[in-house]
Amino acid sequence: MIAQLRGLLAQVEADRCVIDVSGVGYLVQASSRTLATLPQPPELACVLVETVVREDAILLYGFAEASERAWFRLLTTVQGVGAKVALAILSVLPPPELMGAIATGDKTMLTRAGGVGARLAQRIVTELRDKCEGMPTGLPAGTVVSAATITVPAARGIAADALLALSGLGFRRAEAQPVVERVIDRLDGKADLDIVIRDALKELAR
Repeated sequence: MIAQLRGLLAQVEADRCVIDVSGVGYLVQASSRTLATLPQPPELACVLVETVVREDAILLYGFAEASERAWFRLLTTVQGVGAKVALAILSVLPPPELMGAIATGDKTMLTRAGGVGARLAQRIVTELRDKCEGMPTGLPAGTVVSAATITVPAARGIAADALLALSGLGFRRAEAQPVVERVIDRLDGKADLDIVIRDALKELAR
């Protein structure tokens, strides 16, 4: 089973990337957060991998952090949560926020993810609430996961999506990230993805 890939990043799309390892291109599906952490093609990239073997295909799912992969595995134990939905959830809720949403029964946060309606959100909360304890969050050791820790504005998800879009347009993450953060701060909690990308492009074009 493939557990990690390290190679040249050949291509990045909205929900997947291709990593060239010794001349073999591996198609890896990933959350928008993981994709936003990748360098610009054709630089060297490394992702943790969850391999799913089916009768008709071998599918690879990539993660920037072990905590995200652990939550992917847990989410897909819930009936109705396949790999696509699990990645959608992890695209809008990093592990600390996801843990908090489930622990507090915050179904609204879960329904921010594509493919998650109120009924599925309730099932996720019901089935995973007692399984959250001990799950990794990616936070520093000793960090207490409290309401303040886990309730992060939706702007963080917008920032990740905006960085991914700008990366697809050829901008390097190092130059785009401070611009995106500045635009979101200026919008003062009223950030909209289209507006963030538009304003960021204006600044980057100067």
